[in-house]
Amino acid sequence: MEITKVYPLDAVFDNPEDVPEDIKTNKRYAGSSNWTVQEVAETVKQDFGSIDILVHSLANGPEVTKPLLETSRKGYLAAISASSGSSISLTYIASERIIPGYGGGMSSAKAALESDTRVLAFEAGRKHKVRDNTISAGLLRSRAAKAIGFIDTMIDYSLANSPLQKELSAEEVGNTAAFLASPLASAITGALIDVDNGLNAMGVGVDSPIFKDLNIPKAK
Repeated sequence: MEITKVYPLDAVFDNPEDVPEDIKTNKRYAGSSNWTVQEVAETVKQDFGSIDILVHSLANGPEVTKPLLETSRKGYLAAISASSGSSISLTYIASERIIPGYGGGMSSAKAALESDTRVLAFEAGRKHKVRDNTISAGLLRSRAAKAIGFIDTMIDYSLANSPLQKELSAEEVGNTAAFLASPLASAITGALIDVDNGLNAMGVGVDSPIFKDLNIPKAK
């Protein structure tokens, strides 16, 4: 894969009018321009024309290590505002199950993203014939995942309990996105595709000591 161009983007701000003065003068933004959502969209259209495929994997949870009860309003709204909406997006099973440590409003943001996927599938499908789907990816050793603090333990849990008993790769998630973006998925929209070696299908953790005498099969 060849990256043609990288555009700076702050997804918290829709247009220049939304940007507070203290942000505009912040040294992180000094000397840069055209980094709001509207400006980036206009710049991309000028450079490449209409977009055929959009893959969204952006999220931001500044208080992700905090339980929801201890998350500030500011942290919660930051997670919600930067984590919703696209043509192919990435979500996580914490949207519908309790995952301790995945806090700061991120579970709420993922639930909102999945709801928006279904609504946009209808609205964008009727208006523009655009498909909208989301991928619920399993556990990966990514930089973002390390923010949770115990990603290695969670991956060990997945290895012990998923039907396929293997570590998930970023390529496998990418292959699913490529499929959803291709004509092979032309009739698929509003869907949530689990890519987690089947962990989502499990009702209990089979590595629990209470199952030690059941001779549960393991991958060879």
